[in-house]
Amino acid sequence: MNEFHLAQVNIAQMLAPMDDPIMADFVANLDRINALAEKSNGFVWRLKDEEGNAMAVRVFDDEFLIINMSVWENRQTLFDYVYKSMHVEILKRKTEWFSNMKNMHMALWYVPKGHFPTPQEAKDRLSYYNTHGATPYAFGFKHEFTAEEAVAYQPNTTV
Repeated sequence: MNEFHLAQVNIAQMLAPMDDPIMADFVANLDRINALAEKSNGFVWRLKDEEGNAMAVRVFDDEFLIINMSVWENRQTLFDYVYKSMHVEILKRKTEWFSNMKNMHMALWYVPKGHFPTPQEAKDRLSYYNTHGATPYAFGFKHEFTAEEAVAYQPNTTV
């Protein structure tokens, strides 16, 4: 199904406020890593405010919980950016800036081309993944669902 793209959300619990010296190197690399994403093969969109700042978008009541959302042409282009670009160097250092989260902190799902998911949509997909495990509705890199499977899947909306 060529009429779908892949959306991703990941959240992180910061060890300190964004202006704390602990977070300085993370903050110093944000613009570079975001620019790398936007220039990467398959990149479609990322969540950010009017000034281009993703960290200014407040989604959670907890000010230490940050969100990253983006849309990619397909799973492979997102995977290549995350694990085969300079992004992986920042990923390897995540324990310097973020606490280990016990629940799933990342989810993937298919969106129709031209649709940019809202933070609430992303929170709902992540919550579903944590509740139901990997399904075509919300999954991780270890699972390979197709857009066809996602369209046919009926999410369990009961608790």
